[in-house]
Amino acid sequence: MTVDFPPGFLFGAATAAYQVEGAAGEDGRTPSIWDTFSRTPGRVLGGDTGDTATDHYHRRAEDVRLMAELGLGAYRFSVSWPRVQPTGRGPASPRGLDFYRALVDDLLDHGVQPMLTLYHWDLPQELEDAGGWPERDTAHRFADYARLVGEALGDRVELWTTLNEPWCSAFLGYAAGVHAPGRTDDEAALRAAHHLNLAHGLGARALRAVLPSRARLSVALNPAAVRARTPSPADQDAARRVDALATRIFTGPMLRGAYPEDLLADTAAITDWSFVRGDDTDVIRHPLDALGINYYSPTVVSAATDNPPAPGQGEPSPWPGAGGVAFHRPPGKLTAMDWAVDPTGLYDLLTRFTREVPGLPLIVTENGAAYDDKPGADGAVDDPERIAYLHAHLEAVLRALGEGADVRGYFLWSLLDNFEWAYGYSKRFGAVYVDYATQARTPKSSARWYARVARTGRLPID
Repeated sequence: MTVDFPPGFLFGAATAAYQVEGAAGEDGRTPSIWDTFSRTPGRVLGGDTGDTATDHYHRRAEDVRLMAELGLGAYRFSVSWPRVQPTGRGPASPRGLDFYRALVDDLLDHGVQPMLTLYHWDLPQELEDAGGWPERDTAHRFADYARLVGEALGDRVELWTTLNEPWCSAFLGYAAGVHAPGRTDDEAALRAAHHLNLAHGLGARALRAVLPSRARLSVALNPAAVRARTPSPADQDAARRVDALATRIFTGPMLRGAYPEDLLADTAAITDWSFVRGDDTDVIRHPLDALGINYYSPTVVSAATDNPPAPGQGEPSPWPGAGGVAFHRPPGKLTAMDWAVDPTGLYDLLTRFTREVPGLPLIVTENGAAYDDKPGADGAVDDPERIAYLHAHLEAVLRALGEGADVRGYFLWSLLDNFEWAYGYSKRFGAVYVDYATQARTPKSSARWYARVARTGRLPID
């Protein structure tokens, strides 16, 4: 038995520049915050860096042929900001743009639609040295960068995404310090969140000014499928706080033109939000053609039962203003990341945004799982757990579609095993296995399974 996706539904796979490209110092590319962070002892597991990654910069043509063989309809990639604009200011680097021109041409020649993400966390280090995302000027620098890329590739790329998961950039990078640039300052994190929002709005304006009318703009968020552990008022309030910090801090200004009042109240002891100026929220609320949703696992919370650590004690948290919230592992099977497998969270998000922003198309811009994949004696890589994960989450998409959600596409994370941020090369998300010693690519059984779904537009139901 099979179930069909709508005609034209886009099946793709995704990557990010720092995780796959390598060539960190070639052709004029300068360090990003992730180059600096990963080269700092103790920051990344095993001392791994993205200096070589999966060498996509040199293996571009091979990887595009592989995408075509797998029947992908689209490839979501990100542009390395310091490869295109090495200082974060001034003119574009012709050599940097040439790589992306060649990548886009290869994709189109092989019938794979390019979906370009402008920012997937690799801020040029020079901009971080000037203050990074907590500084307003960084948003304006992003708009200049967006215009440069739009002018260079707008004639061939129709699908554009401004930012990927700005929550991670702001709160993992500037509050918890577990992502680049590794700072731990709650007020700076909230400033960063606003300036990422502003960068999205300014960048979208800059793109609209240079792109053809057929181009479609989106942003890729990782909203929390947050659930209270119990129906108690205290646990419900914990869920509200996390929803404000994880989701509505971005969807409020982007989709409604205002920050949520409860968010402002929750964080009033940290900042007065005076960095929000004039018509900022009008700029941020730039019309979108689609909303990208990245989803991996739900978030289960309750009110903290123990006294919170005294100021200056305990691990830095990515949740400013939510010190009274406790986080719990959801029930069910776990991936290699210790993330619970629960496709109902994806269904919940798709139906939530269908209700909240009717008429705005949705795209699942990331969904996938890490498992401890290893080649067998015959060299094949069998990953039935990933097939089960993808099957269940695609069923959730179909369920949402059946209830009226306007979901236009699904992008598997990730095409290739790659550099998994602070986990280095210890976690494998790819549908394609990469032998990091030789850079040989081997499609896993999940890649073959997903290829059949992508080619036919049909999900087998056992």
